[in-house]
Amino acid sequence: MHRLKKVTMRHLKDFEFIEGVIQAGSIRKASEDMHITASALNRRINRFEDEFGYEIFERLPRGVRLNPAGELLLHHIRAHRSDFARLKSQVSDLSGVRRGHVSIACSQALLPFFLPREISRYRGEHPGVTFTVNARDRVAAERELSEFASDIALVFEPLTMVDFEVVHAIEQPIHVVMQAEHPLANQSEIRLRDALGFPHVAPSEKFAVRVLLENAARRLTAARVNPLIESESFDFMRHYGEWEDMISFQFPIGLDMAQHPNLIARPLSVQDVVPGNLLLGQLRGRTLPVASARFMRELVNVLRALHKDIG
Repeated sequence: MHRLKKVTMRHLKDFEFIEGVIQAGSIRKASEDMHITASALNRRINRFEDEFGYEIFERLPRGVRLNPAGELLLHHIRAHRSDFARLKSQVSDLSGVRRGHVSIACSQALLPFFLPREISRYRGEHPGVTFTVNARDRVAAERELSEFASDIALVFEPLTMVDFEVVHAIEQPIHVVMQAEHPLANQSEIRLRDALGFPHVAPSEKFAVRVLLENAARRLTAARVNPLIESESFDFMRHYGEWEDMISFQFPIGLDMAQHPNLIARPLSVQDVVPGNLLLGQLRGRTLPVASARFMRELVNVLRALHKDIG
């Protein structure tokens, strides 16, 4: 391990080249992307492998890919960068600078209202902290955590959960979004069979909302999710209802009906559709940088308050 740490510090530039080759899939393409000759890049990779003591790439007829030793090295590189970022954040805190960077992978539902509000609140107290916010589905969010591409994930029901450490969870019942004059608008809650009997737009099957709807519909007779329009954008689906009398489905954390005076939202009956679980989490076993850990604690407090309001 001591040898590996020495190699890590001496080869930071090599690591940039290695990641460039991984992303490009070949030394030739990576050399074009990084404005270096292919022969020079190949020599640099070979020299690193000689000093490291192991080959890290499998040479293929049309490119390269990491071998098992390379996969271990890549994980170490990303973990080292995460540790270094955490160290810088801690040093900044010691000096009173309060800087840092927070990277978040999140479901689309969090983008329009929830995260802009919470990030702006946090930056009001810590203006030196910067953020990266990326919309990711459940699979991609977990992958970004494991690759250290994101510090925090806020998503609905990740699929594998192997590397996902849940910090906090709240239930979110699916809501039906429709025009205020819709025949179902006067009901306090809506049965799924009734909702699916009207023209509807629905998300694609990779989203938790669609999975929950499909699972519930299979348990009911004469109920089927059969969207006239399918989309991967919840913003599109919500706005579409303003143009055509068609209902859509969404978790309430992504709704601010004051922005849509012609639309209303009503919950689906939990007798028919189980609520979704919004999970706030991180890579299992990872110690987050100071800024990310603090923002995580702020989110936990907000989600707890939101859960009380829903209850």
